[in-house]
Amino acid sequence: MQEFGKKNPSVNLADLGINVAVAHWNLSPDELVAKTLELGQGTLNDTGALCVNTGKFTGRSPKDKFTVKDAITEDSVDWGDVNIPFSPEAFDKLYDKVCAYMAGKEVWVRDSYACAAPEFRLNVRVINETPWANLFCNDLFLRPTEAEIETQHHDWLILQAPGFEADPAADGTRQGNFTIVNFTRKIIMIGGSAYTGEMKKGIFGVLNFILPHQHKVLSMHCSANEGKDGDVALFFGLSGTGKTTLSADPDRALIGDDEHGWAENLVFNFEGGCYAKCIDLTEEKEPQIYAAIKPGTLLENIKFFPDTKTVDYSDASITENTRAAYPIDFISNSKEPSYGGQPKNVFFLTCDAFGILPPISKLTKAQAMYHFISGYTAKVAGTEVGVTEPQTTFSACFGRVFLPLHPTKYAELLGKKLEEDANVNVWLINTGWSGGAYGTGSRMKLRYTRSMITAAMTGKLDDVNFQPHPVFGVMMPDTVADVPSEILNPRNTWADKEAYDKKANDLAKLFVKNFAKYADQANDEIRSAAPVVSE
Repeated sequence: MQEFGKKNPSVNLADLGINVAVAHWNLSPDELVAKTLELGQGTLNDTGALCVNTGKFTGRSPKDKFTVKDAITEDSVDWGDVNIPFSPEAFDKLYDKVCAYMAGKEVWVRDSYACAAPEFRLNVRVINETPWANLFCNDLFLRPTEAEIETQHHDWLILQAPGFEADPAADGTRQGNFTIVNFTRKIIMIGGSAYTGEMKKGIFGVLNFILPHQHKVLSMHCSANEGKDGDVALFFGLSGTGKTTLSADPDRALIGDDEHGWAENLVFNFEGGCYAKCIDLTEEKEPQIYAAIKPGTLLENIKFFPDTKTVDYSDASITENTRAAYPIDFISNSKEPSYGGQPKNVFFLTCDAFGILPPISKLTKAQAMYHFISGYTAKVAGTEVGVTEPQTTFSACFGRVFLPLHPTKYAELLGKKLEEDANVNVWLINTGWSGGAYGTGSRMKLRYTRSMITAAMTGKLDDVNFQPHPVFGVMMPDTVADVPSEILNPRNTWADKEAYDKKANDLAKLFVKNFAKYADQANDEIRSAAPVVSE
């Protein structure tokens, strides 16, 4: 076997059962880009970013993600349609098949790690079938020094073989593609899909098991930033709620945009990069992301304007899920190292297309746990085929598909964090509609939302008067600087107050119905924060 690049001399792929012809270890981004171009697997855009097509899969395939059910996971994983069991014996056989497939091939290997906080560092070795997938891992995971590479042994292995397809009948998968996590062997095995996000979210899922289960650290699907005085803010929110936009603040340092842990007096990024959606990207709307599209960045599934190498970010003909992967230091105000202290403010972002929830409200500890488990937002008409009126979306802990444990475990950890520090404020921010539902009311102005978040972070709401929402019980401020007072209580913005009351009751019923599937494992405090429903 030929080997190139920097590596730990005591490490051999053959020890993993993988006998390849050529192994490229820890190549630089420039080397990986050059190899991708040489193999005809990508092209450069006019700003120097590497553009690739991930093939059949342009997003994750949750129904094809499995977890090996064994002594470690059997009694702790929340088994069901999110965490689908896979037998250890079937995993071992499939692993051997993938290793046989890799035999004699040219592969790209990278030593990396997750968790910026040294005490929680998880060393990850990745073996990729393509150089551009290895570039993705360089960009998204944390990057060890050359000295660390020479001594680092991996805790976890990611084996990615997009050219290998399973035989469902023989291998126990649903179809040809698969992602399988084995906590005993500490392997994430991916086949049949070249979508790079499977690797990123595979490690996220691993940390969502290890950190809460073994270390009592709250793992979170959120962005985080830090003010000049060291005050940390967390932003949770499903797609379309404004998480990326609202956490990107030129006056605050970016700790990370997607995955974090909350330990004692510590918030830390899991990753070393960003994986930003770039559909409809413009310099005006997202200047930081736009500026990060440069040499070293990987662009996935984009299209160019005709006869140019200029990306048409509005083109969704391949997928709406176009992505840009780049190291976090491509963002000018990113923090290095990417961790901070105890959060001072936590924001739950929702796009309520029904116009019911207040634009800003303060939550008690019980309400924070309840809304964390709920993970509510709404899709609006026109965003998907068949969506003709607002539709509720609930995703527990704002990332249900990534949670190996039952959602109440994460909610209770959040409650413990809030109990330990009564100075942490939790806010519910509605970036959706005011004055009526979608089609009648209007979208909350971004400048108002920014003003409300700024007021919360700077302590300007500490001494204002609050009143409870009659249905959801959350506390609404009477005044916020630079925001019209009449919009702070959503009922006041509706011309027909009875229509508001009816719709508020309808939304409350949807919350209660969604929560029912978690209620049997939720404690009394969480259940007490449910909205008040009238029959």
